[in-house]
Amino acid sequence: MIYTIIQLILISIAATSAMTWFSYAMSKNFKELYKEPVLLSFALKKTNTSLSEESQKTWGWLIHYIIGFLFVMGYHIVWVKNILPISPLSALILGVISGVIGIFSWIIIFKMTNHQPPIDFKGYYIQLFFAHIIFAVTATALYSISFTILILLKAYVTV
Repeated sequence: MIYTIIQLILISIAATSAMTWFSYAMSKNFKELYKEPVLLSFALKKTNTSLSEESQKTWGWLIHYIIGFLFVMGYHIVWVKNILPISPLSALILGVISGVIGIFSWIIIFKMTNHQPPIDFKGYYIQLFFAHIIFAVTATALYSISFTILILLKAYVTV
């Protein structure tokens, strides 16, 4: 159980980092603010929390990675319950579903906080969709690799 939690934490960190790298690259390329942790910290600011600006930035990053962990937990359940196989096609399906969830979540966040950053929303949502596909592909690949390693270790190591 503890190994599974550690496995999921490491996979979620890597997948969220890959997604974030993509968003930062798209942000730079299109000269737009497409950076989820930054947008989360701005949304926190709009909620009138008594957090310092530095704390808002930290929480923006933490929330981003916690959400990534929750997505990976969801993927894990899908795979363990054999709802989808661990495959490139399931990675794509999970990425599409995650992208749609991500877009609707951001629409709700922007509405709830009355935060209307000066961004190209259509461009943001398009890049967010593809960022989630990158997230899912990374998570699926790492899950598959780590699962294979665990099977091999159990086959060759006795406790």
